[in-house]
Amino acid sequence: MKISIITISLNQAEFLERAIRSVVEQEYAEIEYIVVDAGSTDGSRQIIDRYRDRIAHVIEEPDKGPPDGLNKGFALASGEICGYLNADDEFLPGAFTEAASAFARDPSLDVINGHGYIVDRENRVIRRFCSSRFDRFRHAYGAAVVIQQSTFFRRSAFIDVGGFNIENRTCWDGELMLDMAMKGKRFGLVDGYWSLFRVYGDSISGSQRLRHISVENWDRLFEKAMGRKKKPMDGVIRILMRVEKWLFDPVAPFLRLWEKIVGTPRINTF
Repeated sequence: MKISIITISLNQAEFLERAIRSVVEQEYAEIEYIVVDAGSTDGSRQIIDRYRDRIAHVIEEPDKGPPDGLNKGFALASGEICGYLNADDEFLPGAFTEAASAFARDPSLDVINGHGYIVDRENRVIRRFCSSRFDRFRHAYGAAVVIQQSTFFRRSAFIDVGGFNIENRTCWDGELMLDMAMKGKRFGLVDGYWSLFRVYGDSISGSQRLRHISVENWDRLFEKAMGRKKKPMDGVIRILMRVEKWLFDPVAPFLRLWEKIVGTPRINTF
């Protein structure tokens, strides 16, 4: 079962080599790796060149933003299973083997979500990041948590929804999952820790510089999922949905509390 991975990069030389190694050094036989660089000037392309013999395709051309670059990468993908990794994030050892095994155990699944860790600039673990059950209703009310870096999906599902919305500049990953759910794709949740999600001052998540756009996007995605604009009662439903999530998935908050007491776990990376 071939796995195709796409990495998009723009001036991420500080982290890029770690991201690349986390793909090419996986102990998994069938990996197709595609790297998309929209015009780096910080030495990133020299890093990519060092690994070209282990990268199936390199796209070096301007794009209209991350979702457009990802679509270009996925257009070249040939694997049955796909995933994608930002240049400042990493996969953990064994991620591909575990994901492929999960698809093999249940061939009816189209998307598999695992867990991961939020880390800082120096790879210090800040906390665990646990994915939860995903469907369009939970997504609309903020009760569906998915760590993108630990998400794998069938290429056929990606093609069926038409890829990423290139106009979405903040939560293109969430919109892709919503589009798949609305197309009836089956989601599975696996209790495995597969990736590192890096949050630091310069990152979109760390800086919150696009927060106002993100709020607009999430309002739009609510309308897309529910077929209507938000109403005052939706605030109450949102709270109830989050309570339901905590009641039926208590492991994540328990682990966060436990880590505050005993400290964050040590992890093995490449």
